[in-house]
Order: sequence, then structure tokens, then C-alpha cells
Amino acid sequence: MNEAQETVIEFRRVSFRLANEHLLLSDLSLSVRRGETLTLLGRSGSGKTTTLKLINRMLEPSTGEVRVEGRSTLDWDPIRLRRSIGYVIQEAGLFPHFTVERNIGLVPQLERWAPEKIRARVHEMLALVGLPPERFLSRYPRELSGGQRQRVGVARALAGDPPFLLMDEPFGALDPLTRVEIQREFRALQERLKKTIVFVTHDVREALLLGTRIALLEEGRLVGIYTPGEFLHAPDPIAATYVAAYRAGDANSNL
Repeated sequence: MNEAQETVIEFRRVSFRLANEHLLLSDLSLSVRRGETLTLLGRSGSGKTTTLKLINRMLEPSTGEVRVEGRSTLDWDPIRLRRSIGYVIQEAGLFPHFTVERNIGLVPQLERWAPEKIRARVHEMLALVGLPPERFLSRYPRELSGGQRQRVGVARALAGDPPFLLMDEPFGALDPLTRVEIQREFRALQERLKKTIVFVTHDVREALLLGTRIALLEEGRLVGIYTPGEFLHAPDPIAATYVAAYRAGDANSNL
């Protein structure tokens, strides 16, 4: 099998219900290929974040099966599973009482890397995201701009060299100019690293820019999966609504 087409994350008819029986995700089947960026696009409440949390076993399916590297997530040790997955959220989720160096080096430290190896990796990751180590190692998150915090968040997610990244609206809180700048930087970074990424967004422009494919969710159901080119010409009326908003210049709308 061509590595680029190899399925490494798979949802097999997965549904998820809360304890009160409210259905958040219904009969979801999709696959994520090694090295691709699959964007999960949808309005608030469509099931995007629920889908992410099922991958790293923060949630477990009510029915169906989620598989990572050919194994059900229920067969993984949850700690080992989560350490194989980098996670980036809005506002980066950095530990405020840790320096940038300690934040980025956290997973390698938990993995018992040698101190000199951790320090070298932190320097490497800061350089990778465009932050000079000599200026940022000893800073605290409160001393960083929003864009700088997001770059540190990406560096932290990559520090342990995980094969997978889950990203939940990571650039949503940034001002428009910084957001565009970081989106472009991230796209260039992904072209170099070829990580497998599942990226949550409600921004049509962001989904088109960053996604190898786009999975459109609506009320907990999968509408369809498209390449960016296919999405712009999708006949489905829900997809057409998003495309119309994008073409009208309202790509950041929750619709």
C-alpha cells in the first residue's frame, strides 16, 4: 500500500451519547491517511471536538469503534496513546507557571529523555516555529503575544515527535492578521514534517487552506468528505451553504 494512502485513524460507525442520552455523534465512519491534514469543518455543536476526543480516548464511543494504527483505542494504554498524539488547542493551553522551555520539554521529560537531549529538542522546536531560543526559553506565557503562545503550543505538541497531531480551533482566538500569518507558517511546516493531523475549524477559508481533505459535520453526522476542490463544487446543500458564505467573504461565520 502507498504510505500516503495508508489509513492510520479510522472511525467505524461510531456514535457517542452523553449520560443524559443526548446524541453528540451519530454513526460516524471516516478514515485519516498517514501524512494528511483532515480538517473537520462544521458549526458549533456539530461534533468536531467530540470526534477529536474520541481519537485520544478522552472520550470512549457509545457504539462503534475508533482505531489508531490498526488497534481499537480501547486496547491502547490511554497514557501511551496520548503521548503518541500532540494536542493543540485555542490559546495554546500552556502551563502559566512554567517557562517556555519547561512547557515545550514536558513530554520528553515524562518520557525520561536525557536532560541534554531535552534541551536540544526545545531549541530545535523553537527554531522550527520561528522563535529564537535565546529570546524565548526563559519567558513565561504571560510575557508572550497570542501568536507567540500559539507557536509555543505547536512546538510543545511536536516536541516528543508524535506521529499524530490533534488541533482544536488552534488559531481561533488570534487577530485576523496574525491568524493568516500563522496559518501560512503552519501549512509550510506541515509540508516539511508530513505529520498526520486532524484539525477542527469552523472557518471555511482555514479548512480550504490547510486541509488535504475536508470532513463536513452537521448535527453530529458526517455530510461528506471532499478535497478542497471538490468541496467548492459539492452539490450537497449544506456544503453549498458554506461555500456561498465563503465566497461572500463571511468565511469566519458560524453560519
